[in-house]
Amino acid sequence: MFRLILLVLLCCATSISAGMIKKRSASHSGEYGGNGGSHFSHAMNQLDGPITALRIRVSSSYITGLQVRYGRDWSDYEGGSRGEFHDIFLYPTESITRVSGMSDSYLRKLEFYTSFRRHISVGANAGTTFSAIPQFPNSVLSYLSGRSDSSYVYAINFHWNVRPNEEN
Repeated sequence: MFRLILLVLLCCATSISAGMIKKRSASHSGEYGGNGGSHFSHAMNQLDGPITALRIRVSSSYITGLQVRYGRDWSDYEGGSRGEFHDIFLYPTESITRVSGMSDSYLRKLEFYTSFRRHISVGANAGTTFSAIPQFPNSVLSYLSGRSDSSYVYAINFHWNVRPNEEN
């Protein structure tokens, strides 16, 4: 009987420890930008897979819209219809490891840094600089959330976690 209780306690302790490790891999950065617009979140999209591409629309000195591809599926488009699209495609197994940018009442600029040491910049130099990095080592950009309306992206949050195939 004592051995059974000890075995149950060890199994529970192992499960609790594994759960704590997984929670320690997730963090978020933000909110960067203004408080206009309505909240959006790609939390459910991350279930489709890691980020594989981004489509960002820029008009003059504003980021007017964005869309993210998770695995093979695109998220809903957030933002307005003015400006030019800038498509960013990640290589297989490449991840976003850091994001910086500029914002004020709106999102102005985004700079992505990848695990392949690429640096991709869209937008204009206006507003206050921000830098978003994961809190825990080996974490990558998992999904986005923020605030937008039919004209602009007002604010953005970055959510970090380990890549699904690296959780073991």
